[in-house]
Amino acid sequence: MPVPLPIRTDRDATELRRLARCARDGRIIVRLLALANALDGLPREEAARLAGMTGQTLGDWVHRYNEEGVEGLRDRPRPGRPCALDEGQQATLKALVLRGPSLERDGCVAWRARDLCALVEARFGVRYRESGILKLLKGLDLSWQKARPVHPEADPKAQERFKKPPRPAPGGGGPAPRGGVGRAVVHG
Repeated sequence: MPVPLPIRTDRDATELRRLARCARDGRIIVRLLALANALDGLPREEAARLAGMTGQTLGDWVHRYNEEGVEGLRDRPRPGRPCALDEGQQATLKALVLRGPSLERDGCVAWRARDLCALVEARFGVRYRESGILKLLKGLDLSWQKARPVHPEADPKAQERFKKPPRPAPGGGGPAPRGGVGRAVVHG
C-alpha cells in the first residue's frame, strides 16, 4: 500500500472550498475540491474519483500544491509548435505583405490567404495551410482585413452626386438650425 503523501496545511479544507467557489477556471475548481476532500480525511483514491481524476493525477497535483501553493494548480502555458520560418524570413514576409501584391509580379491584386501560402512555399520552401498563415500574420501584428470591393464600372462622379452634403459643425457659422433657435420673433 502506498504511503500517503502529506498535503501542506497552511490552508484548511474550508478555505480551499471557499477558493474553489471564487475561482473561474473549472480545472482549478476540481483540483481545489479534490485537495479539500483529501484534507478532510477521504482516502486519496476516493477524493480523486470524486474529482474525476486518478489517484496518480491527484498525487501530481498535491506535489505542485505543496511546492507552489494554489498558483501551482493552474495550467502552465504550453510552448506549442515552433514557427517554421525564422525571424529573418518572418520579417521578409511582413515586408512583402505590407508592400502589397502586384499583378505582374505576384499574379494577384489583393493578398488572399491561399496566395500567401503559395508565396511562402515558393520563396521559403515551407508549406502552410490557410489557417496557419493567418495565425502567422496575427503573430506578425498584421490584421486580416479586406477592403470593400469596388465595381470596375463604378462612376465616382455619380457616387458623389448621391452623397448627402456634410452637416455643418455646431457653432461653425453655418445656417441656423430650424426650430426657433437663433431666430428673431417680431410681433406686429
